[in-house]
Amino acid sequence: MPSALPPGRRRSVRRSLVIIVALTVLAGACGGKKADNTGKASRALVSDKAESGLAEAGKPQRGGKLIYGIEAETAGGFCLSEGQLAISGMMVVRAIYDTLMVPNSKGEEVPYLAKSLTHNANYTVFDLTVRDGVKFHDGSTLDGRVVKNNIDAYRGKYPGRVSLLAGFSLSNIASVDLTGPMTVRITTKLPWIAFPGYLGGSRFGIMAQAQLDDKETCNTKLIGTGPFKFQSWQPNQKLVAVRNPDYWQIARDGKPYPYADSIEFRPIVEGAQRINAIQSGSVNVTHTSSAPDIGDTLTKLRDDGKVNMYQTQVATELGYLMINASKPPFNDERMRRAFAMAVDRNEINNVLGEGYPTVADGPFAPGNMAYLKDPGFPKHNVAEAKRLVQEYERGGGKAEFTLTLVTDPAVIQVGEMVQQQIAKAGFHIKLVNEEQAKLISDAIGGNFQVMTFRNHPGDDPDGQYVWWYKGTSNPVNFGRINDPVIDKLLDEGRSELDPAKRQRIYQDLNREFAAKVWNIWLSYTPWAVVESPNVHGILGPDLPDGGGKPFQGLANGHPVLGMWIAR
Repeated sequence: MPSALPPGRRRSVRRSLVIIVALTVLAGACGGKKADNTGKASRALVSDKAESGLAEAGKPQRGGKLIYGIEAETAGGFCLSEGQLAISGMMVVRAIYDTLMVPNSKGEEVPYLAKSLTHNANYTVFDLTVRDGVKFHDGSTLDGRVVKNNIDAYRGKYPGRVSLLAGFSLSNIASVDLTGPMTVRITTKLPWIAFPGYLGGSRFGIMAQAQLDDKETCNTKLIGTGPFKFQSWQPNQKLVAVRNPDYWQIARDGKPYPYADSIEFRPIVEGAQRINAIQSGSVNVTHTSSAPDIGDTLTKLRDDGKVNMYQTQVATELGYLMINASKPPFNDERMRRAFAMAVDRNEINNVLGEGYPTVADGPFAPGNMAYLKDPGFPKHNVAEAKRLVQEYERGGGKAEFTLTLVTDPAVIQVGEMVQQQIAKAGFHIKLVNEEQAKLISDAIGGNFQVMTFRNHPGDDPDGQYVWWYKGTSNPVNFGRINDPVIDKLLDEGRSELDPAKRQRIYQDLNREFAAKVWNIWLSYTPWAVVESPNVHGILGPDLPDGGGKPFQGLANGHPVLGMWIAR
């Protein structure tokens, strides 16, 4: 078996197994100034090549406490196979757990807790060797059996553990077999080129056997192999973890990572409050996906030496309006098209985004194999939108719906602007604000008509399989998209070995999304991590065993083992 995926087929799939909500529509672009189709020049963010201040920081120091302001609390806790983890939850996972694989800066999935992962010629058999000498925080040993049990738990095949959402994502797995004390064989039903990426997602942490078998407190007693050991959690206040003195990765000073003594995660929902917290010193690291904040306030603070920052659009997400296609009025394609034409996305970009976002016409960002400059998404056309609305209403339908948003003021502004714009075409909408946890529950249950959303990071389109396949029979298909063409293309793309054919398949998928108007794409989303001037090391060290530089994207969080505080 070859030892790695061949060139052109090794793109990582750092995919969401559950929702990433709380759209911040004020997104970023890649480089330079641009002009939207109104002719108005707009500013664009350029991905940083490196974290500011790092080159002059000197040698890493040990000690101190990282206090991380995250955008939301994680409802339901951290029994990972059953979790509902957005980016804030993923940051906790990155601190306390490790994954079997991780992406590197080239987009390749490389071994992490796995020592190696090989596959047969047609990508239906994967042999995984577990790294020796790794201990869980409770002192138990990482071995093949606990890895097999974790994979089975994620796919809903481990007794006593329910897989709420990940089971569908891994439904192509036919069997997981223990082939030796430290080796596991995974056999798939169909060829699965992108499978290694599913073992490297930020939610796919490996739990200790004691946590897997804990029927009462699996979600609150976290036991991983990561750089920090869980200490305490007060929901909506803070989660605290302390240095793991026995961590398996050794830093340049000859001692185990991490450098910091402890890390504390504090939920701070509003972006402005997180910026205030980093300025006041009440937190010393935070994250944001607000392009105007990144391009203006935070850039000024960085340039004045008041913060360190790394921001990027690598493997970026999209901000969009997610439609529930199973409910009126949007179970009618005419109304989805009318909605798309009634929304003036360029106006949202210029008025609320201060010219920073790049308007998106499909679910794939530039640089993705499936990206098309013009996949055929409907253009802004109020007159045609109004005609379709009137036609629908003459047939007895009602052009009214509820738009559900999180409570962040920036998102509320987006909703209010959409409300004003589409009223010109005859739509009537009600805005409802909910906390992120409630939105997650509503998305899973299909209890919404339209919802603000932020999702689809990464660059192998196979990762979108879990979001769009098989309509109402798929619990992760929150939009209830029921499109046989999309299903067919997703199946073909998953198993096609020829890179050029795969690209054509996924570009056709992009065109089908535009033709049927399954969602209202708004713009591409940047991410930034911001630190106090004396905090360094956002992306962390090189990956073990020559795996390369760490992945540069931030949409699925970032490592914390290499972060350090100068004193």
